[in-house]
Amino acid sequence: MPSATNDDAPRDVSRRNLFKQVGLAGAAAAFSGTTVAPAVVPAAAQSPATATAPRREALETLTAAEADMLEAIVARLIPTDETGPGAAEARAAHYIDRALVGPLRASRPAYAAGLAALDAYSHTSKGATFARLSAKDQDAVLSDMEKNVATGFKPNSSAFFNLVRTHTIEGTFCDPYYGGNANFVGWDLIGYPGLRMTVGPEEQRMSATKAVRKSAYEEAMFALKGKGGDHGHRP
Repeated sequence: MPSATNDDAPRDVSRRNLFKQVGLAGAAAAFSGTTVAPAVVPAAAQSPATATAPRREALETLTAAEADMLEAIVARLIPTDETGPGAAEARAAHYIDRALVGPLRASRPAYAAGLAALDAYSHTSKGATFARLSAKDQDAVLSDMEKNVATGFKPNSSAFFNLVRTHTIEGTFCDPYYGGNANFVGWDLIGYPGLRMTVGPEEQRMSATKAVRKSAYEEAMFALKGKGGDHGHRP
């Protein structure tokens, strides 16, 4: 991530701290479907220089406008930079949309209200809807939410910020089975080698274990039985 100015330096550190706080345990919890405790991810993250547009597909529950906002949010929480792809490439927003009709369905009203409040606050404070703001202004709005000074949110803006941040982390580092961590970009960012049932002598002597790039649910012990065994999600 570029750090040409003093203002950029803390942002570099914040991204490294994210990976340190998530760690392998966080990734393991995320791909097992367990909620990951929120890590400190300041909203004012460095703007990505060049980001590949995430693949768009049919929405499960979010409206098109809500999906656009959510894509913009996750892209600022874990941005793309020279360290590697971020939450947008990991399809964290797709994970959230999918989970909101599954294990996270209880959070659907909070997303509807929170995203509407976000757009209203963005328009009032910055003169445009959130998805149309510059990366700098998006960071400023998210920072206001994180600091709980953004108005119009119920119960408050920091609660919604923390909700989305937690789900963004889950969507970035989860097992790809759940709809996020596309192409294993999240696991690559934190050096997680993937699930393996055994580690042979040769691998034990390696300084870095060879990565296994497959979903945990491809293992025979997790084989789905018909269409009903969806582990909380539709495959």
